[in-house]
Amino acid sequence: MTGRQMPAETADSASHQGALFDDAQLRPLPADAGYRGPVACAAAGITYRQLDYWARTGLVAPTVRGAAGSGTQRLYSFHDILILRIVKRLIDTGVSLQNIRVAVDHLAARQGEDLARITLMSDGASIYECRSADEVVDLVRGGQGVFGIAVGSVWREVEGTLATLPAEDPDGQDIAPAGVTDELAQRRAQRAAG
Repeated sequence: MTGRQMPAETADSASHQGALFDDAQLRPLPADAGYRGPVACAAAGITYRQLDYWARTGLVAPTVRGAAGSGTQRLYSFHDILILRIVKRLIDTGVSLQNIRVAVDHLAARQGEDLARITLMSDGASIYECRSADEVVDLVRGGQGVFGIAVGSVWREVEGTLATLPAEDPDGQDIAPAGVTDELAQRRAQRAAG
């Protein structure tokens, strides 16, 4: 999907192209960490109503734990929250829901560094994937790119936000964020140890 609309496939050579930004600092949070709805909303910058609607319609569903009846809590992964934040930005810029769904399907299949090297460009109607500065320039010169979202930058924003927020594993056990020493975290740690 290099420099083209989202449905086309990327050439193998794209993985050898330079990144648009330095993603060497990307550090995914624990793979088993899940974040409840309110935390996911805070990290993605969306309302709980949006989160619930997007989960029910399948736009962005939680991958750590889905809702299984009344009283169960959905748990969203770091990757889910990253996608939520990108969806929010696309909606804010006026991209159609149909194009957002195509972008979400595409991004959901990507992980780690592969995902972080992508820059999404849009003219407000279509969404394009770029993996190099040359591709961005080509889109802008062709009049196709109006705004861009560097996924690696969004990654770092979400990572920074989640680093201090409470998480849990799929079984409901608390995972204390590194460096958080507030009273609640201390009580949880004491309860888990005792």
